[in-house]
Amino acid sequence: MIDWGSWHSEPILVGALVVLGWLYALAVGPLRARLAPGAPFPRLEARRFAAGFFLLYVAWGSPLDLIARYFLCSLHAALDLLVIFPAAALLLRGTPAWLGESLLERTRPAARLLLDPVLAGVAFVLVVSGSYLPRPFEAALRSDGLHALQAGLLLAAALLFWRPLLGRSAAVPPLGYGGRLAYLFAVEVALTGVFTYILMAEHAMYATYEHAPRLAAALTPYEDQVLAGVLLSAVSSLVLVGTLGLNFYRWYQADQARG
Repeated sequence: MIDWGSWHSEPILVGALVVLGWLYALAVGPLRARLAPGAPFPRLEARRFAAGFFLLYVAWGSPLDLIARYFLCSLHAALDLLVIFPAAALLLRGTPAWLGESLLERTRPAARLLLDPVLAGVAFVLVVSGSYLPRPFEAALRSDGLHALQAGLLLAAALLFWRPLLGRSAAVPPLGYGGRLAYLFAVEVALTGVFTYILMAEHAMYATYEHAPRLAAALTPYEDQVLAGVLLSAVSSLVLVGTLGLNFYRWYQADQARG
């Protein structure tokens, strides 16, 4: 039975969200004077961070997470996409430049290695791909700890993915327009193969969903899996190709302005 009034179904993940929100509030509030003397309160960034934080809470703490974990593979894919794309991008854009610089100062040289665009893209593709392999996927569905670990890795990989595109650090600047186009194209090609595998599988791959009670009688476990593959492929392509097109247009505008 699904309790629609339960908005704290994942204690580990919700606890991690509380800590994340608390640390952010400390950084932009009481600690701001020490980290960035004279910097005003980052209102716009705080709104963006709050929006990303809310999306994470919907994905991890709402009753939708229970349905995604035990009943519908397609909803699982939809919530993962919510975390990977809008939530992660909003959290990154919601981090003030001075806070990012402060974090980098405390984590060099490891941060420079992790933030390398090639490694970031590879890590993103591997984490997303590995999450949907049958064995680790099933293990995460059956274990609260592994489920939380998988969710955390997806968010971390998504933040690494967006950093070369949305980062504002002077120490580790984002890619130029040409590099962004190559980066997005490579990630799109790599993910297409993974999502096509889910989409074109000839049988249901995940036992949990295969044996779960059907919330929608007309949707079989196999059809639910195909729908998950369609969502993963279509939404990721829409975001990646759309971002590629936007950056190409901005590159053209920048070139026209220089000319």
